[in-house]
Amino acid sequence: MSKNNLNQRNKIEDFLFKSKFDYENQPINRLKKVKIIQNKQELLKKLKLKIENLKDCELKNNANKIVFSDGNEDSSVMIIGEGPGQKEDELGKPFVGDAGILLNKMLAAINLDRKDIYITNVVNYRPPSNRKPEIKEIKRYSEYLYEHIEIINPKMIILLGSTAMEAFFWIKFKNIKRKRNLERNIY
Repeated sequence: MSKNNLNQRNKIEDFLFKSKFDYENQPINRLKKVKIIQNKQELLKKLKLKIENLKDCELKNNANKIVFSDGNEDSSVMIIGEGPGQKEDELGKPFVGDAGILLNKMLAAINLDRKDIYITNVVNYRPPSNRKPEIKEIKRYSEYLYEHIEIINPKMIILLGSTAMEAFFWIKFKNIKRKRNLERNIY
C-alpha cells in the first residue's frame, strides 16, 4: 500500500514538474502596462495652472500661496498629506513645518532622502485656522489629486492621515456606504 502511495506521489510530481507548465524564478507581472508619460513637467505645470485658476474657492481666498508639490517627479514613491499648514502656506512647499521635520527624520530612518520622493497634499491651499479640510473641499480637489497621481504614476503611494485616505478612497467608501444602506433596506 505504501508503494502505491509513493507511486501516486511520483506521478503527481512528474505531472507538475515535467509537464507543459513553465516555471520561472521571476513573478508574473499581472498589471496592465501603463504608458510612460514623456513630459511630466509640462503636465504638472498645466495641472498647477488649473488649480491656480479655480473660481469661488474659499481655501484659495484665505491662503497666501498655492502649495503644489515638492520632490522628484520621476520618483516611484508618492506621499500624499492632508493639506498645507501655516509654514507651508508661507513657503509654497508641502511638509516644511513641524510635520515636515518629522517626515524628514522618518525618511532618513529608512535611508530615503526627501529629494528622492514626490510629495503633495489633498488640498493645495491652507484651510483657515489650520482646520481639517471639509468634505466638500476634499471632493473638489480630489479630481486634481487623481490627475496628479496619474501624471506621476508612482509604484507606491503613502497616505498620511485620514483626510488623504478619504480623498484617495472616496469613491470606494461612498459605494460601500451606499451598498450597506441598500442591504439594510433589503433585510
